[in-house]
Amino acid sequence: MSELNPFEDRLAALIAALSPAGRRNLSAEIAKNLRQQQQQRIKAQRAPDGTPYAPRQPQTIRGKKGRVKREMFAKLRTSRYMKAVADESAAAVAFTGKVQRIARVHQYGLKDRPAPNRDAVDYPARPLLGFSESDRQIIETAIIHHLAG
Repeated sequence: MSELNPFEDRLAALIAALSPAGRRNLSAEIAKNLRQQQQQRIKAQRAPDGTPYAPRQPQTIRGKKGRVKREMFAKLRTSRYMKAVADESAAAVAFTGKVQRIARVHQYGLKDRPAPNRDAVDYPARPLLGFSESDRQIIETAIIHHLAG
């Protein structure tokens, strides 16, 4: 990695030389690309390090028989709830509104009540958002394409 430091330093200098509007456009493009990557990874049910999510717990209550027909986090990964936020100094992907609580519980593996009158359930950690090596490469590619014109 040390052989890439001069390249990264030069890249940082080129980014600093951009106008604020140029940096804002670059940040917006990076945030959009990161959100797409996060959505694809959540759809594949994988953590940022590539490990699969812990499977759902079996349903022990009486009710409908059969499997759960929707995959985990299908609605959570939509652009309605998962937002790409950018300004001239930062790019971020975050959950908005009330789904932040659900995302936090699954991200860190906390306890939560699935319904008001139910007992608390200890959820396993299923990291929804994270940063991987492929994300770093996507950011570098976006910067190079933006600087190239």
